[in-house]
Amino acid sequence: MQGMMPVKTKSRVTENMGVTGGLVDARAKQVLREAVDAVVNSFAKHSQGYGRVNVVEALQEFWQMKQARGTELRNGALVIYESVPGANPPYVCYVTLPGGSCFGSFQNCPTKAEARRSAAKIALMNSVFNEHPSRKITDDFIEKAVAEARASFAKPSATSNGVGSQAQVNKICKVIYYIKLGTMLKCICFQGSGDEKEDPNTGIGAFRFMLECNRGRTMLEFQELMTVFQLLHWNGSLKAMRERQCSRQEVVAHYSHRALDDDMRSQMALDWVAREHESGGGIVAMELALAERELETARLAGRELRFPKEKKDILMLAHAQVCPQ
Repeated sequence: MQGMMPVKTKSRVTENMGVTGGLVDARAKQVLREAVDAVVNSFAKHSQGYGRVNVVEALQEFWQMKQARGTELRNGALVIYESVPGANPPYVCYVTLPGGSCFGSFQNCPTKAEARRSAAKIALMNSVFNEHPSRKITDDFIEKAVAEARASFAKPSATSNGVGSQAQVNKICKVIYYIKLGTMLKCICFQGSGDEKEDPNTGIGAFRFMLECNRGRTMLEFQELMTVFQLLHWNGSLKAMRERQCSRQEVVAHYSHRALDDDMRSQMALDWVAREHESGGGIVAMELALAERELETARLAGRELRFPKEKKDILMLAHAQVCPQ
């Protein structure tokens, strides 16, 4: 599966996929469309030889091929689509890949079918990129990630929780080439320094423990676990566990085998309902508006969406309970 990525588009795609803020301008959108089309066409050429590719079928076949070649997929190779209800264009569609990664239609789509194809295109492009060796969690990858994480704690943090400055977290992200892994490190490191990398009760030790438990996986296949810890951090659950004196190892070991399912979403929604009552009202609506804007910006930029989409879905559950009408 390596060799499907056109050399000419590599630098432009990497550059564009790093967009982190603000609305994507017209030029960036054009670059994204060209890059996606180039990868999809390249995949079609390698897999079918000629003719126009049916990108929805190609995406499903890609993951079935991975499963047939021995990739362990907890929930099978099924690719799941979710169309956002709407009576008028532009229509929006999300696609969730085996392993938990989520992408959405990144263009203004006049039909629901076109929205599905748009989502499948960006998902297929990321699936193909995911086959690059740099995206696989290997012994060398783990050593580099842990070494860079330790380096990020070399200087005292200016933040109150001891996690490290945003610049330090970003430095980790550059080395490991996938920004959400740096976010996970920030989530796991409840407090204290990054010393004693072999001790699973330290932040760095827990980071290493989690990576070693997922050795052999690619970053897309690691996505659901990353999203679980991001949600626990966002929801305040990690802070609550720290206050109950739970060790990092206990938390990582427990949630490493926990599926991101309706039960987890419902529990987090109840936490937000409780916050709504404690604050006197308005907090859920405010957080939901922020989550919707974050998701929309990320979708149009062609970024991975699992975390912002889960936040929105959880807050919508909470909103339905605090504002039943």
